[in-house]
Parts: sequence; C-alpha cells; structure tokens
Amino acid sequence: MTVEPRAHTPVDALAPEHPGSIGWGSAPAPSAGLAAAASFPSPHHQPKPWGHEVIFATGTDGYVGKLILVHPGHALSLQYHELKDETICMISGEAVLDYGPSGGVLASRVMRRGDTVHLPPTVVHRITARTTVLFVEASTAALGWQRDVVRLSDDYGRAGTNQT
Repeated sequence: MTVEPRAHTPVDALAPEHPGSIGWGSAPAPSAGLAAAASFPSPHHQPKPWGHEVIFATGTDGYVGKLILVHPGHALSLQYHELKDETICMISGEAVLDYGPSGGVLASRVMRRGDTVHLPPTVVHRITARTTVLFVEASTAALGWQRDVVRLSDDYGRAGTNQT
C-alpha cells in the first residue's frame, strides 16, 4: 500500500473566513468503511481577551484538547490548577513561559516551535506571546475542569483573580 504525503496546510487555510484565527468547519461525513464508534464533534471557538482558543476535545472522553492562539504582547493569566494536569506543545511563534512552585520564585523560558512543557497540578504558569503564538494544550478532565483555575494575576481584570 502506498501512502501519499499530505501537503502542509497553513493555519489560516483552516479558517479562511477568519484570517489570523484557528478552527475548522464541520467534518466530512464518515465513509461506510469507518468504525461505527468514531465521532466527529464540532470544535468550540472561544474568544479570549488575548486571542482565542478552539476546544476540540471537551473532556467527555477523559481529556481536554485545545488549540490556543495568543496575539503578540498579550499574556494568559498567571495561574495554577488544583487538579488539572496539562501539557503544552508550541506549534508556531515565540513566547515566554514563566513557571514555578506556588508561592515560590518563577523561572522563565523562551518557547518556540516544537518545544513542549508538562505542567502538573499546582505549578504556577503564564505564557506571554512575543509574536503571534499557536500552541496545543492537552489536559486531564476531572469533574469541573472548566473552573479549575486559580488566577494570581490577570492583565484583563477577569473574575477569579486574587487581589493581593
């Protein structure tokens, strides 16, 4: 059996109606030869003050998957999770990751395409984009995962940020 290599698809080609964004339309209908257990959920696009995220795995199968786009100069909250364990892989761009123990001194590391970081529960972290950044986040999906975030600092004044 010969398999033809797939052509590289620029991110913007995945959502041409929204240049500079990420996301997909509806999935094609499965052919009769595919397993009946396969499903084709529609990803959820969530605007954020720093960019947006596309949630492609919602936790119903035990894990969460997100594509996250951050605009240059913007940052996610300085935060940690009580239970959520996450791994981030940079797809494109350059960002600074600040990370460390809760209540401790944070280290900084420049993250670029292909760099991966594992962030266990309670590790404080923040990503600040130097350029437009695209990364994939895979995480555990304990009950209530959507609310498992403790914001220590937030540039956008979002609720749940500790005011110390």
